[in-house]
Order: sequence, then structure tokens, then C-alpha cells
Amino acid sequence: MTDQKQTEQIRSADGFIAALDQSGGSTPKALQLYGIEADAYSSDAEMFDLIHQMRARIIKSKGFNGNRIIGAILFERTMDGDIDGKPTATYLWEDCQVVPFLKVDKGLADEEDGVRMLKPMPDLDALLEKAVSKGIFGTKMRSVIDAASPTGIAAVVAQQFEIGKQILGHGLMPIIEPEVTITIADKAEAENILLAEITKQLDALEDGKQVMLKLTLPEVANTYKPLVDHPKVLRVVALSGGYSREEANTRLSQNTGMIASFSRALTEGLSAQQSDEEFDATLDASVQSIYDASVAG
Repeated sequence: MTDQKQTEQIRSADGFIAALDQSGGSTPKALQLYGIEADAYSSDAEMFDLIHQMRARIIKSKGFNGNRIIGAILFERTMDGDIDGKPTATYLWEDCQVVPFLKVDKGLADEEDGVRMLKPMPDLDALLEKAVSKGIFGTKMRSVIDAASPTGIAAVVAQQFEIGKQILGHGLMPIIEPEVTITIADKAEAENILLAEITKQLDALEDGKQVMLKLTLPEVANTYKPLVDHPKVLRVVALSGGYSREEANTRLSQNTGMIASFSRALTEGLSAQQSDEEFDATLDASVQSIYDASVAG
């Protein structure tokens, strides 16, 4: 069951959620941006060891704590790993006061009707049981919207909420993430359709239940303010979606009540070749800029 202290931290504390959940498909790019080329590893196991070392370095950095970072989203292998002999989720909460979340989706289906739905997750219940046993607070799953398709967007949101209810049944807090691609020509129209579909699903959600939302920073500031204020929403967080950190921070600061949940924008500028002092200083500056944008709204 979700911890009340963690719930209150996510609901109302100043700060943002760090997204440290790159999966198999995005790990090589994340490592390359970190200064580790593909010829540095010869198997998936070696690749995931390297990304775990990178994530552990971030989490152990002195600027990574609950004063500015209220939560962190983990990849399953990261959850299964240890930091200084402690399970990662335990280390996050006990040593950093950062609430742990888990990415649970298995990737995206092929595009159809302008969207990419979640792939089937037949082993989800077992994964959720494991997450509960490891002290995870909530989950995240990402779909993608590539066009302002009313039927496609309705299907994405319906699927997200259906699985969200399954997650709630395990006492975990689901982050519903229907990402709108930032480069599409009809992005603002897609966002208006998305707002209506999410509102419809929230209104139908059982009384007393809440979810979180992770949304692309909108074209029109405060498009999602009605969701921020909805009684069945614990918190609305924003993904950077390919925007630079500067652009993402600027957009975020214009959206009242939304906080960041950035991945690439958080780790921008970090390198395996940096000394610990350089690494810590770079991460600290990144964390501070994202924190400032998160509390500005």
C-alpha cells in the first residue's frame, strides 16, 4: 500500500520527479550522450551494468535528494539492482528521501490511427507484486500520440486508465503518460482532445481513487490546469519530450501547478569522463534549474 508520508510528499512538496527509466531501446543513446560508445560493451548485460553505474552515480551525487527531487522513476533492472548494498528503491527513500516509482510498460505497439498504444503486459501482476515487495510507491507507463486523432487518442487514454485501475488494485500509484509528440503540426489540437478524454476517464474513476498524469508540455500554457485541479489527480508532471532543458524549463514555468519529470533534460551535460566534482556540479546546476522551473508555476 502507498505510504502516507510518501503520498504527501508527491502531492504537495516543492520539487520534481527525476526520470531514470531508460529501457533497452533507449539505453544505447543514453550511454552515448553520457560519453560511453557502443564499442565499450559487447552484450546487453554489460550495457545494463554501465547504465546502472550511471544511475547509481546520479543517485549518490550530493545534490540528488528530497530537498529538490521528490521522486524518481526507475527501470526494472535498476529496481532489481543495489546501491551500496541496499536495494535501489530502499536507498532512494532511506538515504535520499526520494519516492521510488517503476516504469512498467513493455514498449509501444506499431502506430495505428495516429497513436502508438502500449504493448500487451501479460506479466504485469507479477511485476506489480515484486514492486510492492521492493518498496515501490507508484508506476509509469508511456503511450505516444502522433496526430490529433479523436478515436486514436480516446483508445490510448482508455487503455492507460484500464491498466491504471489494475495498478491501483495493487496499492500502487499509477502515472498515466500519453505523450504528445512535440514535432507534430496539430499538437495543440491533439492536446485539446487529450484533455477531454482524460477528463472523461477521471470523472468515471471510482470515488476515493487518484492517479498521476505525465504530459507533454502544451502549446498553450495552462491547457492542463483543469487536470491539475481535478480531485482525482494526485499530481501532474511534465515530460521534456525532446525539448532542450532550457526550452523545457521555460515552458514548464508557464504552466501553473505542473512539475517536471525530465529524463534526457536532467542528464544533459553529464559525462562518464567528468571528475566527481565536475559531475556533481553539473548535476547540481541541472537539478536547480529544473527545480526553479517546477516551483515557478
